[in-house]
Amino acid sequence: MAKISLVRVDFRLIHGQVVAKWLKQTQATKIIIVNSTLAKDPTMSNIYKMATPANVKCSIVDIDTFVAAWEKNQLGEGIALILFKDVGTTVQAWKKGFPLEQLQIGGLGAGPGRKAVYQNMTLNKEDAAMLKELSGGGVKVFFQATPEDKQMEFEKVDLNF
Repeated sequence: MAKISLVRVDFRLIHGQVVAKWLKQTQATKIIIVNSTLAKDPTMSNIYKMATPANVKCSIVDIDTFVAAWEKNQLGEGIALILFKDVGTTVQAWKKGFPLEQLQIGGLGAGPGRKAVYQNMTLNKEDAAMLKELSGGGVKVFFQATPEDKQMEFEKVDLNF
């Protein structure tokens, strides 16, 4: 059974902040990216794997493979940092059986219909509704860009769109 050190939603997935800060903070020995589109794209998968430090394993899997790995052996050995690109995929994994206890929102990008709810982190109405569902289901949802930032609880952000 792997120790899950962090479950994060970050539309950029593996980037400087994750490599330089979160890997150091969590001491993760592997990164698991859960994204069905990316799992089917060997070129982009290789780019993310090349962005991962040499001493850290990187796996890119679709939702069903991820949930099956959880059910089989709780993601194997080591310390896992799990990355989702979007809230919808996270909720799907949770509904399919991944026992999510805490979820960190790191970044969801900007765009039409999105509102900055904490620092530069944005939500749209759909994201907010899904996070409410997770929170109501007992998942601790919080916003935090870097380890130096204070966690902001989901319940304390302004969701008036």
